[in-house]
Amino acid sequence: MKLLKIYFQLIVIHSFPTLRPMQIYPYDHLYQFTQSVFKAIGCSDVHAATATQTLLSADMRGIDSHGVARLTGYVRLWEAGRVNATPDIKIVHETPSTAVVDGDAGLGLVVAPFAMQVAIDKARQAGTGWVSVRNSNHFGIAGYHAMMALEQDMIGMAMTNASALVAPTFSIERMLGTNPIAVAIPAGEEPPFVADLATTTAANGKLEILQRKNADTPLGWVQDKDGQASTDANILKKQGALLPLGSDRDHGSHKGYALGSVVDIFSAVLSGASYGPWVPPFPAYVAMPENMPGKGLGHFFGAMRVDAFRPASEFKEHMDNWIQRFRTAKPAPGHEKVLIPGDPEREMEQVRKTAGIPLVDSVAKELQELGTRFSLAL
Repeated sequence: MKLLKIYFQLIVIHSFPTLRPMQIYPYDHLYQFTQSVFKAIGCSDVHAATATQTLLSADMRGIDSHGVARLTGYVRLWEAGRVNATPDIKIVHETPSTAVVDGDAGLGLVVAPFAMQVAIDKARQAGTGWVSVRNSNHFGIAGYHAMMALEQDMIGMAMTNASALVAPTFSIERMLGTNPIAVAIPAGEEPPFVADLATTTAANGKLEILQRKNADTPLGWVQDKDGQASTDANILKKQGALLPLGSDRDHGSHKGYALGSVVDIFSAVLSGASYGPWVPPFPAYVAMPENMPGKGLGHFFGAMRVDAFRPASEFKEHMDNWIQRFRTAKPAPGHEKVLIPGDPEREMEQVRKTAGIPLVDSVAKELQELGTRFSLAL
């Protein structure tokens, strides 16, 4: 009972004002269903398993906007001919510590782990590995890919550009994506430090969650088509835009704009993917941009061997010390404790392993309809 109480408290923490009816599914159940869907669209057993594990990592860590709720979106992209279910993913250029990977329009859920493994393999030999990717698609949560480096006593980095939904500071034109950055750093006795964040005030997935709940956004997340502040969760459908991290110039939006730009350049200008307003949109019903300068979505990955800088055991001992000191920082009034990046997701994952994964009814209905199409039971 205590575990379930904690679970529903965590659901409230990760949700917004009004909880809608939801159903809870065991991880294994959703895994089998999702893997079967990926096989049904033509993915090999290996690619279907990789895509499923990558996708469900979001649900397990409480990032519900990027988990199975997006499964129908990937299927629609495949239907539109924008996802290749049997890609020939390969390195097209490399040096001892760098590479460019062409994803052959494959699922980003498959292309990204391939590229991150290339970065890890290069770091094992050269100390660091850096991989830029072109011709890919949406890759799920950035944190999953960065965390692949942890077991190798490496620091992992992952980033990707995304559909143009974000207006730069002082603009009303949508030019950038939410362009997330993730960094995973190993520790010793303490859990790893895992930062996974959009370079916008809020990710688009948060808007989608609010739309399902018929709720408004907090002020500072979005603007309307004329550049005026808005709280309409459906504003993107009305030519509005997401705002860079910081919301407006007075609160530092120029910094979020700069961070999103760095992600776009590393992921796409460096690899030969499309960038800025030419990034392929995730919704399959949205027309592809004209005069695209590159191939597909772009990603960027990095892996750094800790012992290329100092002995790994020594580093991890000091990471433990860093984490422990920050945990004991005096909390502000009204707050119980100071969190380390990755704490809420790790706690959610521990609970969902036992209690299952909640899906709001609208998502469950979409998956049931998808299952009917492929003769699968949710």
